[in-house]
Amino acid sequence: MQEVKRIKSDAVWKDAVVKYFREFLLFFFPEIEKDIDFNKGYEFLDKELQKISSRSEVGKRFADILVKVFLKDGTEEWLLIHIEVQGYAAQDFSRRMFTYNHRILDRYNANVVSLAILADDNLNFRQDTYEYRRWGFHHLFHFPVVKILDYRGKEQELEGDKNPFSVIVLAHLREMETKKDVEKRLLWKVSLVKALYDKGYTREDVLLLYTFIDWLISLPKGYDRRFHEEIVKFEEVKKVPFVTTAEKIGMEKGLKEGIERGLKKGIKEGMKEGMKEGMKTGKVELVRQLLIRKFGSIDREMETLLSNAPVSKIDELALAIFDIKTLEDAKKLLLRV
Repeated sequence: MQEVKRIKSDAVWKDAVVKYFREFLLFFFPEIEKDIDFNKGYEFLDKELQKISSRSEVGKRFADILVKVFLKDGTEEWLLIHIEVQGYAAQDFSRRMFTYNHRILDRYNANVVSLAILADDNLNFRQDTYEYRRWGFHHLFHFPVVKILDYRGKEQELEGDKNPFSVIVLAHLREMETKKDVEKRLLWKVSLVKALYDKGYTREDVLLLYTFIDWLISLPKGYDRRFHEEIVKFEEVKKVPFVTTAEKIGMEKGLKEGIERGLKKGIKEGMKEGMKEGMKTGKVELVRQLLIRKFGSIDREMETLLSNAPVSKIDELALAIFDIKTLEDAKKLLLRV
């Protein structure tokens, strides 16, 4: 379970960096941000990064991001951004950073600036250098590192900052400080989500950051239900529901309806059917809202395809939502055998 959560945390970290790339640099590495010419755009190089990973690393990847940028002086630069999200000290961390950097240089003849974010809770883990000496030979590889724990004591400043990464850093800090106090953890999780509205974020921003908070700050089942009940009440007041909550509501609604049908068909079978239908209802609503947010609206054909598509296709579309360019592409994905 801990490994699954780590992988999911890596995924939401990567989603955040990709969506808010400039804000990421501005928050963590402002000296780099000011040198980049964002008018010329930038390009994420996922395929290149996959090619330099060895087979033994498949399934163990961290939130690594390779991006090509253009500097204001006209030169081209590659940035390798490595997000280390784990709760223990990886003794080979700096060597792995060096290895990735060297592989890219060797394969693409491109100099790479490696950057690292350490989001673990180990104060003593702060590797930023790989060095080797022998018989007069000296190799030194040093890279900038930001440690999330270094923001402790700056919580009030983070609360007033509109940069999305202020929310992400604050969420990490609250998660670390409440590991042994579930009541306090619940209060902070509710507070963090409610605060998203006060920063003037768009619905899409709220969705992504809400998802980050929801997965990072986990709660026991009973407390998780209390959290979502509190958010539902808050949503009703604001009259702008979160899509992620709609998914959970859909699951619960489907379960309830399934149990009612179970009185006629058998309680056990009814619960199974209700959970299945509820999960699909929630996932369809999630993807539907994301499509509307991205394309402004969806037509009747898309509505029909969503309703009739198997859960596997809905999941596939949800994962591909940010790469799809047109509504027709989304339709083709659902129709693809």
